[in-house]
Amino acid sequence: MKDINTLIDENQGKNLNLFHNINSQLAKVLTTIGFDKNFVKAQGVSLFEENGQEYYDFLSGYGVFALGRNHPKIKKAIKDALDQDYSSLVQMDAPLLSGLLAEKLIQTLGHGVRDTVFFTNSGTEAVEGALKFSKAATKRNKFLCLNHAFHGLTLGSLSVNGNAEFKNGFGELLPCDTLPLNDLDLLEQRLKSEQYAAFIFEPIQGKGVYIPENNFLQEAVKLCKKYGTISIADEVQTGLGRTGKWLACEHFDIEPDITTIAKALGGGFIPIGALVYRRDIYDKVFTRMDRCVVHSNTFGKNSLAMICGLTTLKLIEEENILQHTINMGDKFAKNLSQLKEKYDWIKEIRHKGLMFGIEFKRPDSFKGKMAWDAAHKLDKGLFAEMIVMQLMAKHHILTQVSGHHQDIIKLLPPLIINETHINHFTQALDTVLSDCGKIGGPIIKMAANLAKHAVKSS
Repeated sequence: MKDINTLIDENQGKNLNLFHNINSQLAKVLTTIGFDKNFVKAQGVSLFEENGQEYYDFLSGYGVFALGRNHPKIKKAIKDALDQDYSSLVQMDAPLLSGLLAEKLIQTLGHGVRDTVFFTNSGTEAVEGALKFSKAATKRNKFLCLNHAFHGLTLGSLSVNGNAEFKNGFGELLPCDTLPLNDLDLLEQRLKSEQYAAFIFEPIQGKGVYIPENNFLQEAVKLCKKYGTISIADEVQTGLGRTGKWLACEHFDIEPDITTIAKALGGGFIPIGALVYRRDIYDKVFTRMDRCVVHSNTFGKNSLAMICGLTTLKLIEEENILQHTINMGDKFAKNLSQLKEKYDWIKEIRHKGLMFGIEFKRPDSFKGKMAWDAAHKLDKGLFAEMIVMQLMAKHHILTQVSGHHQDIIKLLPPLIINETHINHFTQALDTVLSDCGKIGGPIIKMAANLAKHAVKSS
């Protein structure tokens, strides 16, 4: 087999063809919407094609690259560790690095409430662990989640997913009931039955960037304590600075029983997740010495992941990321608010720190209504998709639609962005929205093109 550099050099440009071995349907989607790029380099906020074309990354790997791509200090920490030939995954040992990272997480995120850590390989695995621990701690089988909830796509995480499009086709899942955000009456009605092991929630929902009313989460956690239900805060995406706090829960002054984190913790290099939870829950899971590995994994405490986690937490502190996130988030929100005043396409802008949801609506102008209706005849969420496509094609900005059948785009830029990045995005969105209502403009053309693709693939 050829060395890795030769393999890469000889196969540049074949990425989409090769990707058909992994997910041919996604490859077709990428081609259809103009995301069939071949990025060969990344640094900070930027992605680069082979020809040198630069793109601003306002998706950051769904939040993985909170500190930007290929952060030099995290790279150095990994290289130093490799040079040390440090031991890893001995399994029958108590690895020092995992203990150090657990201690730091408890100090930073535990707030005197959560004093135990379990390491995982991903966010969805952290959620799986939280659900499993809740069942052991309560001896109950059912779960509660919110409409629009997204906690991952493995079987347990899928069970507490509030989006039917992800569940369809996978048969019977774990028993779970959903309820609307902010509905405390229904929540208490459900919890009174004392049949729910856990109520799991995102402090800010990723699908739509829906932010709860100020008292909802406070009262929800109180109700969980009252009725013996474990409260699980899924901070896989919102945690570690995304909202300008270490945890988004801090905005709502709550201390859930279990917090799950992942994404940003690995610094963009090594997958890692964690549960930070109460010791009394641990005692109900790992009840005896012969149950010391009743829940475990092979790769969760690997040394490189621990080094990335320790270095990431250190850099968030040293580079004053939390305050920078607040400052840039406020600047970004101000810019977007000015666009909202200018264009009646924009219904609402929701954000905490650098987690943004821009929701669109049917405008008042005749031309605007035509463009809106043309898109919605094909798919309810197509208008937002076309905004994302224009930002990519014309302005080299990578973003995403917030969810299925939503007129919302979601922004998760790296937390290191500056005013130049923010101003570029603002000017780009300004141009895209200005073109929206033009007869024969790019939005109308894109709708027609997507309709043609839909007919071909049917």
